[in-house]
Amino acid sequence: MMKFPLITIAALAAFGAAAAPAHADTFNGPYIGVTAGWERSQIADRVAAQPITAETSRDALVLGGYAGYNFKASDRIVVGAEAGFSAAINDTVRAASAGKSLTIDPRYSFDLSARAGYLVTDKALVYVRGGYANTRVRTALSGLNGPVTASDNLDGWQVGGGLEYAISEHVSARAEYRYTDLGSNGGQFDRHQTLVGVSYNF
Repeated sequence: MMKFPLITIAALAAFGAAAAPAHADTFNGPYIGVTAGWERSQIADRVAAQPITAETSRDALVLGGYAGYNFKASDRIVVGAEAGFSAAINDTVRAASAGKSLTIDPRYSFDLSARAGYLVTDKALVYVRGGYANTRVRTALSGLNGPVTASDNLDGWQVGGGLEYAISEHVSARAEYRYTDLGSNGGQFDRHQTLVGVSYNF
């Protein structure tokens, strides 16, 4: 699964380099970028195949990259699509399952989403997003002969919104909030993120 988001981002970037006009509008065309910020994961009931005794949470630093394409549907309306890949630092969650110690380690995440925005000025884009999210998770349950580990991919959905500002013709900066629901099989796995990013627009 890890190869898929990397290939998607690389393909979007290559397409952008080939398709970019000589004098690009900042919010019209392909772009790539990097992002960083804070996330809070809240997990309860169940994760993957493991039941959880009580709700637990964890705050962590998250880093990532993204690539996408903007299309100006009118002078003020911008729509597009984006693929992103991220991983958090020191984000292992500790919980309990049937009286045993359980650790939950999100390894990496990727997302595919659509964006729609409104240019409040020629340089400031207010936008919302929504789409698909996936996180690779490894669990370790304590046992008599050592921890029993398992890995699984959690599918979910994501929504968010933010503000992107054109610093120059090719460089823009963004700040946004995202909510992701990765709960499945009766479990709860909510993720709240506050992110900043810098984009290069081709």
